[in-house]
Amino acid sequence: MSSSSSSSSSSIRARVTIVALLSVTTLYCFYQYRRLKRLRNLSLNPKSSSNSTRGKIFFISETGTAKTLAHRLHRLSASSDVAFDLVDPRSYEPEDLSKETLVITIASTWAGGKSPGNGEFIVNWLSESADDFRVGSLLLSNCKFAVFGVGSRAYGETYNAVAKEWSKRMRELGGSEIFPVGEGDVDDGELDRVFDDWCNGVIRFLKGGSVQSTNGVSQNGALESDGEIIESSGDEYEDNDMEAEVVDVEDIAGKAPSKRNGSVNVTQMNGKKEMVTPVIRASLQKQGYKIIGSHSGVKICRWTKSQLRGRGGCYKHSFYGIESHRCMEATPSLACANKCVFCWRHHTNPVGKSWQWKMDDPSEIVKTALELHTKMIKQMKGVPGVTTERLTEGLSPRHCALSLVGEPIMYPEINALVDELHQRRISTFLVTNAQFPERIKMLKPITQLYVSVDAATKDSLKAIDRPLFGDFWERFIGSLKSLQEKKQRTVYRLTLVKGWNTEDIDAYFNLFNVGKPDFIEIKGVTYCGSSATSKLTMENVPWHSDVKAFSEALASKSGGEYQVACEHAHSCCVLLAKTDKFKVNGQWFTWIDYEKFHNLVASGKPFTSEDYMAPTPSWAVYGAEEGGFDPEQARYKKERHHHQKPQTVSG
Repeated sequence: MSSSSSSSSSSIRARVTIVALLSVTTLYCFYQYRRLKRLRNLSLNPKSSSNSTRGKIFFISETGTAKTLAHRLHRLSASSDVAFDLVDPRSYEPEDLSKETLVITIASTWAGGKSPGNGEFIVNWLSESADDFRVGSLLLSNCKFAVFGVGSRAYGETYNAVAKEWSKRMRELGGSEIFPVGEGDVDDGELDRVFDDWCNGVIRFLKGGSVQSTNGVSQNGALESDGEIIESSGDEYEDNDMEAEVVDVEDIAGKAPSKRNGSVNVTQMNGKKEMVTPVIRASLQKQGYKIIGSHSGVKICRWTKSQLRGRGGCYKHSFYGIESHRCMEATPSLACANKCVFCWRHHTNPVGKSWQWKMDDPSEIVKTALELHTKMIKQMKGVPGVTTERLTEGLSPRHCALSLVGEPIMYPEINALVDELHQRRISTFLVTNAQFPERIKMLKPITQLYVSVDAATKDSLKAIDRPLFGDFWERFIGSLKSLQEKKQRTVYRLTLVKGWNTEDIDAYFNLFNVGKPDFIEIKGVTYCGSSATSKLTMENVPWHSDVKAFSEALASKSGGEYQVACEHAHSCCVLLAKTDKFKVNGQWFTWIDYEKFHNLVASGKPFTSEDYMAPTPSWAVYGAEEGGFDPEQARYKKERHHHQKPQTVSG
């Protein structure tokens, strides 16, 4: 009896399932029929629709860059008496495109060449409609359009893929492209200028003026410099001479030769490109960099100037005993594999995944870096507060921070460069962005190795670092694991960005056991101004009290394995140290015995971080009244009124 009932129930469920599937299929077919009928009618008689009298500016944006540019064009068009409505395509019905007479689109390209979320639906609609033969090629015959793409050449063939796809599909549906596709690279420092030039060209055309192509090359049915429309098949977009593994930094500088005009890449030497092109060189030099050879740089730090004047050193002076006026900041690679939102150079440096550039000799890099550094120190002679004694000390650097902009560990001869520094008894502090775990493993002993831990989860790391590698998270974890193999001092460097990564205390704590670092530096992000490539504001900068609270919470999570050891209030920075290693009989030993370190390196024998530690002075310890400020220095506080002299406060 039960068997018969079970069989009957199964039969009923099967019939219900079939009816449900048929119903869904019927509804879908009905929807598609109505959609295609409407599109077909519009295609056959596009002028029957009541055309919009105002143009539309669409922005397809993920991080806000394309949206910001769209607002700029909207303001420019208003001042030029050209009427536009600013539209987020998320709130727009794609079928209404057939009613438009003028559409300007600012489109960014997201990971993998995909559209940002707010444009995904309309981009897919365009592709589906263009591929559907039943829609026809007259649907948008009454619509004129122009497109500007925002992307990064570092992503190779997907560079500005959304803008190119939009242009192609609009033309396939009958739209008339009135201006060449504009392409802006968020990494080359030229985005604002390129976009303004493109906007001015579009406005001139709309007001009846002449048109200049943004690169002098016809692009898929766009306008040549004489304003004549050139028909094209669209196959040009399949032509891409970008290397998948590396950025052509000549492209980054906005000066890339085109296959179509037969130009030769003048930056190639012996089959290798030079990393620093004239445009990149000029941009970095304007920021105070001294460029060494074809891929390295050196820069004098504001803390170097400060301690030369007896006004205090940076947090590394408080935490590790570095004399800031005897520290040289340099990098053997200005290229990087990330495009961090807090990058203090707003991405005016090159980016790439691997080293495929011309390579300079490590001994020449160190020699030239020291020469350029000492020249900059000499320029401090005569500056108020700079004594002969401190100036003389500054001319003999004892430390080298291998950080600045870029990724020093990418340089293939990094070990030889470190050897050059150690032979001169110059300590090494190297910072890597945690994307090259194998390079970390092969590093020779250095004084202190930093790994940037900018976020604690995969999603937040992707949003903050904007890495080029698809397997960035695996590389990140691999880099942390590589630290465990190092016997010398290792550091996690956390940069807190309020609103981005300050809520992930548990996730950060979970990373402690991955790399087991000696130290954890926790620093508030430094605001370096806004640009089209960075949307950070002062609202994203944490107070020193915020950094302290975050640090104390992390230390508490560790159950005593790590404790808060030092702070530098001026830098908004706090240091956690491994208790069992660096706290001896209640005394912190976070400072470094540099002479002993160099003797250990010269011996060629294995040694550990505990072999060259030195006691931390009381003024640098967490909670001290001085807040990490050396009492032998003079603290200057600027008054609000410039005609008054600065007040000197001892301590």
